[in-house]
Amino acid sequence: MKIGIVSNLYPSNTRGGAELVAQRVADALYERGHEVFVFTTQPYDGIRSLFPRVRERTLEVVYRFFPLNVYALRNASRMPFPVRALWHLIDLLSPWARAAVAHVIVDECPDVMITHNLKGIGVGIAREIQRRGVPHIHTLHDVQLSVPSGLLIAGHEQSFLNRSFLRRWYEAIVRRQIGTPDLVLSPSKFLADFYRERGLFTDVRLEVLPNPLPPGNRPELPKERPQMKTKFLFVGQLEEHKGVHVLLDALDQFGDDVEMHFAGEGSLAEFVNERALRDARVTFHGFVSLKNLVRLLENTDAVVLPSICYENSPTVIYESFLVGVPVVASHIGGIPELVEDGESGLLVAPGDTADLARAMRRIHSEREIWWGRTNAIRAYAQQFALGTYVTRLEQLIEGVIQKENPPQGGERSDG
Repeated sequence: MKIGIVSNLYPSNTRGGAELVAQRVADALYERGHEVFVFTTQPYDGIRSLFPRVRERTLEVVYRFFPLNVYALRNASRMPFPVRALWHLIDLLSPWARAAVAHVIVDECPDVMITHNLKGIGVGIAREIQRRGVPHIHTLHDVQLSVPSGLLIAGHEQSFLNRSFLRRWYEAIVRRQIGTPDLVLSPSKFLADFYRERGLFTDVRLEVLPNPLPPGNRPELPKERPQMKTKFLFVGQLEEHKGVHVLLDALDQFGDDVEMHFAGEGSLAEFVNERALRDARVTFHGFVSLKNLVRLLENTDAVVLPSICYENSPTVIYESFLVGVPVVASHIGGIPELVEDGESGLLVAPGDTADLARAMRRIHSEREIWWGRTNAIRAYAQQFALGTYVTRLEQLIEGVIQKENPPQGGERSDG
């Protein structure tokens, strides 16, 4: 089959886990013998960047273009509210992006298109795919089709903006622009229920399919745990909504017998780096590749994910479980669907510094017990194996294509 994948960002241009999932799936589909191409964005780089062109040929072919909006997606945090509001309106309607994807569809003639995050490349792309008669599968990654920023903060669910007509107006436009995909995939039941409750995808088949583990074999681990300080690791965007300040406040309740490592980028990177310069317990690694992340995980007692926003299915949890490392994470969004409290990690109340410190203290005092659960955590993670994910995805794709192109003289199948 020829499969097109649409993602607002795509490695090496990344911001979060969604684009890493898109790449893992694209690579795995290619390795299964499918012909795969990717349609994604790039920063503005002259007039030629406005038109989709093949920029890379690794495994899959990658088309990149600038979607003719007022700024590139990665620059959003630096823009004032009126400019961001205009950006969201253009992104919703996305006339240039629709024309661009139509051009690629004509050139490539795909059997199916799989869309991931569309904010920043153009929500209207979904409707254009459907208008062209191409079977369409959409993959959810966060709440941004209901909350433009993609951030729904714990305790602010009933804020003015979240209750206002503006959100309902935004959702109404999204509902029109996203159209009617043949299938919607959600990595978590939380996100599937969230959108159904908001009135989106109510007349569409929606299936929960957890994100896949990183590719490759499980890393070999040392047979014995080195005697050292307890090491905690934070991996992700260094932003307020990820609970960075909550984590550092919890760290203040510990002495010199723990270490706190940070890996990631974001607006709080300088703040974390400054803390590392004056606090010997804190180490700032900046951005790390998956290979280097695995090395960090191999010497980590627990990953800490103290988000104060509604997370869907964070990729760092899968990466931690692959190595057998427990996760201390906020009990919010789709996280409790992955982290079994007391088995593969500990769940804490979002934004609660005392509860986070309690959980970290338990890891610290029970290090050998958690080390003994390494193999069990790794075994638990295998249900999310990339091969299992792709096999199920292939079955779903076949069903969607059969539904769109039923055998002559036969009954139309619902897949």
